[in-house]
Amino acid sequence: MTTSSIVPFWKPDSDTIANANVTRFATELGIDTYEDLHRWSAEHRAEFWEKTIDRLGIVYRTAPDEILARPVEPRAPRWLPGARLNIVESCFLAESAATAVVFEHQGERGRLTYGQLEALVDRVAHGLHQLGLHRGSRVAIAMPMTVQAVAGYLGILKAGCVVVSIADSFAAGEIRTRLEIAGADAVITQGAVHRGRRILPMYAKVLEAEAPRAIVVEPEPGQLREGDLDWEEFLGPTDPFEAVEVGSDDYMNILFSSGTTGEPKAIPWTHLTPIKAASDAHFHHDVRAGDVLNWPTNLGWMMGPWLIFAALVNRATIALFDDAPTERWFGEFVQWAGVTMLGVVPSLVRTWRETECMEELNWSRIRTFSSTGEASNRADMRYLMSLAGGRPVIEYCGGTEVGGGYITGTVVQPCVPAAFSTPALGLDVVILDETGEEAEVGELFLVPPSIGFSAELLNRDHDEEYYTGTPPGPQGQQLRRHGDYFTHLGGPYYRASGRVDDTMNLGGIKVSSAEIERVAIGLGGVREAAAIAVPAQGGGPSKLIIYVVGEEDADLTDIKDEIAEAVRSQLNPLFKVHSVIPIEALPRTASNKVKRRDLRDHYLEG
Repeated sequence: MTTSSIVPFWKPDSDTIANANVTRFATELGIDTYEDLHRWSAEHRAEFWEKTIDRLGIVYRTAPDEILARPVEPRAPRWLPGARLNIVESCFLAESAATAVVFEHQGERGRLTYGQLEALVDRVAHGLHQLGLHRGSRVAIAMPMTVQAVAGYLGILKAGCVVVSIADSFAAGEIRTRLEIAGADAVITQGAVHRGRRILPMYAKVLEAEAPRAIVVEPEPGQLREGDLDWEEFLGPTDPFEAVEVGSDDYMNILFSSGTTGEPKAIPWTHLTPIKAASDAHFHHDVRAGDVLNWPTNLGWMMGPWLIFAALVNRATIALFDDAPTERWFGEFVQWAGVTMLGVVPSLVRTWRETECMEELNWSRIRTFSSTGEASNRADMRYLMSLAGGRPVIEYCGGTEVGGGYITGTVVQPCVPAAFSTPALGLDVVILDETGEEAEVGELFLVPPSIGFSAELLNRDHDEEYYTGTPPGPQGQQLRRHGDYFTHLGGPYYRASGRVDDTMNLGGIKVSSAEIERVAIGLGGVREAAAIAVPAQGGGPSKLIIYVVGEEDADLTDIKDEIAEAVRSQLNPLFKVHSVIPIEALPRTASNKVKRRDLRDHYLEG
């Protein structure tokens, strides 16, 4: 491991450390260092979550009998048994006049206070009950991240119903699959989606998916199917709506894995899952009352719900921009909104860096960036930090099944670009090699239990998916499989190298696709790369195939030799590149992950 891999690009000053949420929390506990705080949180999980719940101000109708039922079953723990609540009541603890949402929609900007947002949420809940929907009814949302989407989401929960999350980018067939798996009773959608200079159909896709009754925001005149409702027509009276009380295990949201092949996993969140999201925002992203949070996302990806709870439970503001975040107008919105925490996916930063579209903007209010969704590139993250005068990037890796992150960073530790500095508070991780021994490089496993971890799947065997066949931990602990490949860089720092499914064995040496891709990107005009291994005919070592996307006007005709030499010199002289294949664009999921299995199929069918 090179020394440059763990050189910090940002160090916290004394004021940042003293005022950080994690520091204040540690001080209350009589703990001196962050490392000791994490160790305490992993060793005293029930106490950690009890104090976190109190710190966040989570509202109960009936307090739980205990925090974590004894005896503890790591595979199926019972958190807050006996509790009665509705998580929406924990989202409106800020002053009514405080700003809950700032937004830009089709060029128009505006703000909603907490009081205004709650009034709109109440009208949604009334409207759902007037349609005959009730506790347990399932209502899909398939639309961009707008004010109506946020109000619809919270209104569904307040009415005791369950949100079914569907990304607005999905084709009709994918929408139909998710509606059917979840058993949706209704859907909230939008007439069309504006992306840059394009207008894309949304309601039409919902109709093609044979959706149930639809509530449509901004439909075209005469567009509505019989029985469907315009949003304004749907909204109920302005009277306050009393939140429907539910149990701590009741579903509140059904989300889906990326679904790169076959049927996507359907993952239910309960009314406790948002506590994990709000906790990660509070401790690891240092979110405070009055902060402004933006993450280009939608409710079809877990970061959409995460953003709602990360902001509102912490009495902060959500910044919503529902157009393309790849153009300068997004950066101007970030500046106008006074965003203090900006979330990204690494490929978005790469676009900003290549086009220089975000330069010379005033992003001085940003205190932290956060990056998730795929393995980061150090050069891109250093560039991102420079856009706000050198603010840190909190790398954040987790998943829908975790309700947030399991490995991340803090503002009290130096920031090493594209590196993580700590397991999330309240849980722990361990890296094992192929023999099941603790190692510096290998598959990262989670040490349960934690609030936020899924306990079931609607259409898969949960135990088989996450626990069956996992080796025991170094102290014999039950481990939970998540499927990410990590390298421990030294000290507190880790680097992600992609999914275990995306690692390959080349000549008896295990290497991640991300490591090979990092070498290829930037060579001879290569903008993006995806490495795959395919079996050789008749057996023998797998063939290394690299798909590449070029910069505009780049000639990739003879790029293979340059990439092959770089792979040999920078990674291993035994690695042989079989083919380099130029492609117009890499296939990606709705959450922007590269679909390498599609590339394998493409190669084998070609």
